[in-house]
Amino acid sequence: MRIALLQNNSTVGDLDGNARKIADAVRAAARQNAALCVTSELSLLGYPPRDLLLNKGFIETSWTVLRALGRDLADAPPVLVGLAEPNASGQGRPLWNCAALLRDGEIQGVFHKTLLPTYDVFDEDRYFEPFDAPGWFELDGRRIGVTICEDIWNDKDFWTSRRYRVDPVQLLAEQRVHCIVNLSASPFHLEKHGFRLRMLAEMAAKHRLPLVYVNQVGGNDDLIFDGRSCAFDAKGGQTATAAAFTEDLVVVGIEMGTVGSAPRRADRLAVTVGPNLGSIAPAAMAAPTGDGSREEEIWNALVLGVRDYLHKIGFSKALLGLSGGIDSALTAAIAAEALGPENVLAVLLPSPYTSRASIDDAVSLAANLGVKHLTLPIMDLMRGFDTALSQAFAGYEKDVTEENIQARIRGNLLMALSNKYRAMLLTTGNKSELAVGYCTMYGDMAGGLAVIADVPKTLVYATSHWLNARRGPVIPERILTRPPTAELRPNQTDQDSLPEYDVLDAILERVVQLHRSSEEIIREGFAPEDVRRVVGLIKNAEFKRRQAAPGLKITDVAFGSGWRMPIAARWPI
Repeated sequence: MRIALLQNNSTVGDLDGNARKIADAVRAAARQNAALCVTSELSLLGYPPRDLLLNKGFIETSWTVLRALGRDLADAPPVLVGLAEPNASGQGRPLWNCAALLRDGEIQGVFHKTLLPTYDVFDEDRYFEPFDAPGWFELDGRRIGVTICEDIWNDKDFWTSRRYRVDPVQLLAEQRVHCIVNLSASPFHLEKHGFRLRMLAEMAAKHRLPLVYVNQVGGNDDLIFDGRSCAFDAKGGQTATAAAFTEDLVVVGIEMGTVGSAPRRADRLAVTVGPNLGSIAPAAMAAPTGDGSREEEIWNALVLGVRDYLHKIGFSKALLGLSGGIDSALTAAIAAEALGPENVLAVLLPSPYTSRASIDDAVSLAANLGVKHLTLPIMDLMRGFDTALSQAFAGYEKDVTEENIQARIRGNLLMALSNKYRAMLLTTGNKSELAVGYCTMYGDMAGGLAVIADVPKTLVYATSHWLNARRGPVIPERILTRPPTAELRPNQTDQDSLPEYDVLDAILERVVQLHRSSEEIIREGFAPEDVRRVVGLIKNAEFKRRQAAPGLKITDVAFGSGWRMPIAARWPI
């Protein structure tokens, strides 16, 4: 049997547009003689639809669109389409997460998700009722078991600690299916893909079943989906893979016996899987061939995230403040790659504390990227604020207040340009700064998208070095080598207020991603004063992070929907 993996970039709520993508991909698969097509999880709705799922009209319309899609594809191969089905039982949550089988112009089966994730960015228990067991259908004498995303993430022999009492794949294997397909919307984070491949390979080999995995690709809000749909034979060998970070179509050929002659579990038939038979993605969007490094993954994910975030909400242009520092340099490079340099404006906002080196490096970077740049000095505005506040501030020493005023002046100017030019303002702060509150509300935090808000400072440097090694000296060398500084007072450096970034990032990883206590981290050899200081800063900055622009997620724990700490709390995390 030839199964087509339809790796589409869906847009949340665009029912008609998502249906057209599915139809186009099914027809392309039909030309390659596919017998079955499989889409990703909630492919018709777009993932994650979040509280759109509470809108009954949205759900009802999705089924109207599904039926029309079925009629449109009446002469095409069967296709599994992900969407949400109303729970007619009257018990539990109002919906099921499901996959509908369109065949011969009709809905010929509906298969439901059994395991519902409620961790990290997932909150499916808010909307969906778990189904009691996965289902299968027969096609050309083969039993095809259907699972949806989380259903494959609970193998008792793979996980040291399981989240659920049942294993849907095990249940399907016991029903003597010949193949398992999985519709997924699995968000990207660093190192996840290798882990996912190991899990799928071991699962296929354990049950001696071929496994077809279809993952969504694209950016939706803060989440990025890497695609990389794949197939495994009954020995756990990876036999086909789709492109990373771009749309793709892969058709896989699998030889199996009939249901009537289904082998015993111990003697399952091996399968042969054909090569990747081509992509339906435009040539300009073809997946890059690169080194497979962590830095390349960060770059490709953020470029895709920026492009989709802006385009899916109706923006074609972006601007950002370009300081001459490493964070704004990397953000500008990502934006230029994602949107085209002609659609990016870099704004220099020098103060009396801005060095000549910063200005020169910012101008050089803009020229290297081919982006337009604009200079708006802020010293006169600073004097105006000093005059306006002179009486109110009488008797007070200058402190961080005046530094924050500089940042807020810049934020106001950038937002004015954003409004006037109808361009999205990109913030440039990194994860290390956001974690400890080394940022100014309504100042450098102002904007509509925080591009590198989940990239620790050490990875900002690593990715920038990678970019220069791959593209030539895009980022001026001095930006990479001079000590980082906010330049809000004379001779300022970041390390006046923070530990060295390699130490800071190591502590942050343990607190934010591993949820370790101060005592545990100190026992690892970190200086107690550094640990307690950083932990205190993380806790005290929570109110700032609640007001930050959405940030693109690239680590396993990002600030945002996957980080749910209280603001008013006395426990020192």
